[in-house]
Amino acid sequence: MGARDRLGRPLRGEAISAYSFPQVPERTSLSGEQAWIEISDYLAQGLPFHVHEVAEQRWRCAPPNEKDFWRACAQMGAALTHDARGNPVDAQRLSSRAQETLDAAPSPVPHIDPVELKSFFSAIVKS
Repeated sequence: MGARDRLGRPLRGEAISAYSFPQVPERTSLSGEQAWIEISDYLAQGLPFHVHEVAEQRWRCAPPNEKDFWRACAQMGAALTHDARGNPVDAQRLSSRAQETLDAAPSPVPHIDPVELKSFFSAIVKS
C-alpha cells in the first residue's frame, strides 16, 4: 500500500512527505483479542480507516464462526471512515450494512466487551 493520509486517502507527490501517516502493518495472522485491542486503540485515536484495516485483516484469518462478526467490524470501520471524510450518505449505508451483518453473525466473539461493541456499532446515528 502506498502513502496515505490519516483517513486512508492515497497521497502523491509533495503531499506524501507533508501528510503521510503510519499505516497498519500487513499481516496474515491476527488473534481476535489483539484485533479488538487495536481497533479500540485506533478508535480512541480517531483513526477509522485503521479500524477498517485491522478488522479486515482479522476477517481474512478468522475461523468460520467469527467471519461475519469481523466483516461487520470492517464495514463499520469503513462507515466511520466515510463519516470522518464528510460523506454521511455512504457512512449511513455502510453503518446499516454493518449492523445487518452483525445481527446475522452467530454469537459474540470472546474477549470483546459487549458495552464497547454496542458503542462501536452505534457510532453512526441512523436517521
